[in-house]
Amino acid sequence: MKFTILVIDDEKNIREGLGAAFELEGYEVRLAANGQEGLDQIAKGGIDLVVTDLRMDGISGEEVLRHVTTQNPGIPVIVLTGHGSIDAAVDAMRNGAYDFLTKPLNLDQLLMIAKRALQGRELSLQHKELKDRVDQTKSLEGMIGKSAAMQKIAELIKKVAPSKASVLITGESGVGKEVVADAIHALSPRKGHDCVKVHCAALSESLLESELFGHEKGAYTGADQMTKGRFELAHNSTIFLDEIGEIDQATQVKLLRVLQEKKFERVGGSQTIEVDVRVVAATNKNLEELVKQGKFREDLFYRLNVVRIEVPPLRERKDDIPLLIAHFLKEFEGEAKDLGKAITGVDSRARSALYKYDWPGNIRELRNCIESAVVMCSGGEITLDDLPPSISKATAAESITIPAGSTLEEAEKIVIEQTLAANKGNKSKTAELLGIGRKTLQRKLGEVDEDAAPSS
Repeated sequence: MKFTILVIDDEKNIREGLGAAFELEGYEVRLAANGQEGLDQIAKGGIDLVVTDLRMDGISGEEVLRHVTTQNPGIPVIVLTGHGSIDAAVDAMRNGAYDFLTKPLNLDQLLMIAKRALQGRELSLQHKELKDRVDQTKSLEGMIGKSAAMQKIAELIKKVAPSKASVLITGESGVGKEVVADAIHALSPRKGHDCVKVHCAALSESLLESELFGHEKGAYTGADQMTKGRFELAHNSTIFLDEIGEIDQATQVKLLRVLQEKKFERVGGSQTIEVDVRVVAATNKNLEELVKQGKFREDLFYRLNVVRIEVPPLRERKDDIPLLIAHFLKEFEGEAKDLGKAITGVDSRARSALYKYDWPGNIRELRNCIESAVVMCSGGEITLDDLPPSISKATAAESITIPAGSTLEEAEKIVIEQTLAANKGNKSKTAELLGIGRKTLQRKLGEVDEDAAPSS
């Protein structure tokens, strides 16, 4: 990588001479004639090393060093000083300077020190990049699924998380909107603070306003002390407003003001409170339709809908079902052990049933289904009989009929052809449902006249 060095010195000849020497070594160079110009350059970003004189009018080199070590601790600072200021240079080392040199400068020595400092800078950046990748992976672990839809959502989360933009997450109940909100917060610069969550549908109109914005003592009957609201508690963090479509018109007005001005007053209070809060909202309702009906403010909708993430229902991403099943089996492993069971998986008939079912309750329903099956299971694998009746009965209606007297070879042919047809010719899904490998399926298709079978 190409590094950028900032040279701060009020002596023009030294400043420009050092800049030219660093450029000859292949570095990008920025020059500053005083401490304030130096701080302005640092504020712009992109600086990898600061070389600064200690004694300057106005903002001194010591102040520049203090700023860098507190605000940009990863940037090394080399200080330059005269022979009469050695004590000041030693103090600078104690205060975090990478190294110091006395004037007149030994240019070769400075270049060597700069090279060593930048090598350390490079290692630090590589470590940070690796840590960010690990943190990103951990933060997205709750996003179970490898379908194209889930990969698209994961990429969108990575893009939006570092920003301050409001996010609106839409989707049916049970699709995992809160998991998306958690991932956005965990990948944001606000991750050091807890994400504050409010389920808007669970509170009455009068309680919701107090919950969001707090109340003063005596604001209403029973308000015997001042209470901070969720927005105040979420200062410098993220607030997740679930089921945002349920809030009343009066609360919508106050919420709009917070989004526009970052200000509000507690219920019953006159003191204006300023907050820095990132808003992530979610709904299973069609907010555009509510706007047309006059039930939701259009201006508030646009404030919330800066970035939109639509989470598809489980029936539209069935490729994720096997991973979700494995995840939930792992989650309920302890419960199975408490019941004296060692469940290794799901048999082919049960797996087929779970795949074919439309899951109106989405991931929440699948989770409940697996927990129920773990309780009901009496063997090493979950069977069709262990599944809730709503799923097993729905599958029974789609069962395969094999005529009596059929040979095993004929029965196998019927099962393969009908399963392949049910999966619209998708061999990977068919093999997974039948509990065999794709190559085994291809071999068997050859045995049952692959030319006659639906193609993938």
